Amino acid sequence: MIKLTNIKKSFHGQEVLKGINLTVKKGEIVVILGPSGSGKTTFLRCINFLEKPSDGEVAIGDYSVDCKRPSKLDILTLRKRTAMVFQQYNLFKHKTVLENVMEGLVIVQKKKPEAARIKALELLEKVGLSDKINAYPSQLSGGQQQRVGIARALALNPEVLLFDEPTSALDPELVGEVLEVIKKIALEGITMIVVTHEMGFAKEVSNHVVFMDQGTVVEEGSPIEIFTNPKEDRTKQFLKRIRPQLIQGIS
Repeated sequence: MIKLTNIKKSFHGQEVLKGINLTVKKGEIVVILGPSGSGKTTFLRCINFLEKPSDGEVAIGDYSVDCKRPSKLDILTLRKRTAMVFQQYNLFKHKTVLENVMEGLVIVQKKKPEAARIKALELLEKVGLSDKINAYPSQLSGGQQQRVGIARALALNPEVLLFDEPTSALDPELVGEVLEVIKKIALEGITMIVVTHEMGFAKEVSNHVVFMDQGTVVEEGSPIEIFTNPKEDRTKQFLKRIRPQLIQGIS
């Protein structure tokens, strides 16, 4: 289980996150929605201290960290329990697809190269890229690069996968291939927290939906509750504007 308590974050004196609480059960897929600038990505990055929270507590499994006084060991431990898929792929340009996926297995998990290779090949087959193992990132489409990023994250065997708008940098025709891979992974029961603007994907795949605005959680609930019968006016306004065809019966 993941428990985030009173997470706050300020930049240059401006409070971006205003005390967010969220509990994620093992195997749950939580989707975070909200307008640009609402704090979604900042909140996601606070979970593994890519952004250091100003206040609050992060607990993953049995390990809890006070955000005001985290040690280097605390941060390292949280990062070992998570893996993030970024908007911009963040692949090593000078390494092949196979080498990119092997990197974390060898460097972080200290696996022997041959064992790392076997695991990496298995994961690349899972994301549909077994024919691209010797290619370099520059030879791949954006969708293919993002699928390498997903395989690389899975290689770390994390307790939770964090997705930061994984399709936002893709051309529209490439979005589907990445979402299909994420759906496939979701069926395996891996805990996920996904920041996305893909409403159809959020409605179909998630167990729990969180709507954020102006650094706060405005509303959260099941996909049916949020997409069919949201309680808050701000949620209704956002959903009607973004994907009105998904929303039925909202007045």
